[in-house]
Amino acid sequence: MKNACVIGVDGGNSKTDYYLFDLDGRKIDSIRSGTCSHEQFKDGYISAKRVMGEQLGLLLSRNGLRAEDAAAAAFGLAGADIASQKASLNRIIGELGFARFAMDNDSFLGVKAGSESGSGICSINGSGACTGGISPSGRRLQIGGVGSELSGDEAGGYYLARRALRIVYDAFFRLGQPTAMTDPVMRLLGLDDKERYIEAVVEAAASRSLPYTELVTVLLEAAASGDEAAFAAVDHSARQMALSAAGCIRGLDFGEEPVDIVMAGSVWVKAASPIMRDRFRHHVGSLSGQECRYVLLEAPPAAGAVLWALELAHGKPAEKTVRERVLGSVQ
Repeated sequence: MKNACVIGVDGGNSKTDYYLFDLDGRKIDSIRSGTCSHEQFKDGYISAKRVMGEQLGLLLSRNGLRAEDAAAAAFGLAGADIASQKASLNRIIGELGFARFAMDNDSFLGVKAGSESGSGICSINGSGACTGGISPSGRRLQIGGVGSELSGDEAGGYYLARRALRIVYDAFFRLGQPTAMTDPVMRLLGLDDKERYIEAVVEAAASRSLPYTELVTVLLEAAASGDEAAFAAVDHSARQMALSAAGCIRGLDFGEEPVDIVMAGSVWVKAASPIMRDRFRHHVGSLSGQECRYVLLEAPPAAGAVLWALELAHGKPAEKTVRERVLGSVQ
């Protein structure tokens, strides 16, 4: 049954989606399980290989298939950030029996899911931040994903929530600008005395009980309402993400054609206030000098893995009807 199917895998830090499709973009089967990221296991790549092998083996065997029957497979994996990591993960996938496959950081799945051409930039602004680009010629470039201080990942819910906490701390104790965030942040922490502020923050961080989503909402709403300190923090974060996107555009061979910029992750997609999205678009335009089309990614990134695998199998991006079929089948 050679060339009977394609496989798409979206492997995050908490869960992994494995999808099996036929060559016409029709779903055959899928499995959702825990993480397969080597960064989440004490024995690293050993368990990553074991977990992926178990789940892919189950997915294929219960449909009468083997890895050798796949026309192509595509993997978007958290923890595929630097060359040595990618080399190890490519080796593992080859050892699992796949002959034709693509593997890269999970940020690249957003490009395939959000851009009809299969090329463009994906800016991820979720719990963390990362930027990945794929040019029309197929060249790929990842910027960030290894930590805000090292690579400019100064966005994402974790970072933005800490910025909100820092602005309030500065207002209380470090001659910072007065901020409208003081009262809502104190309420979120269950405090009525600023003298307990830093103690409460440290304890909540240690117990992993900080209300990250709510803190980000407070920050964005304050920025939209004209709070100077909040706006400065949000604008700085948006510009950092724009620098990564513009750097991706410059570092790849997009030419003069408009570039699709897919915006993925909860901060981009779900935030009620558009202020950070608007500032991001403004900064990308001024930094890149390139015409860009912006897409908020509503589809699951796993759809991008399936579409990428179909592109590998057929040697070209999926046709519109096939693309729509895949996007409608991946939940």
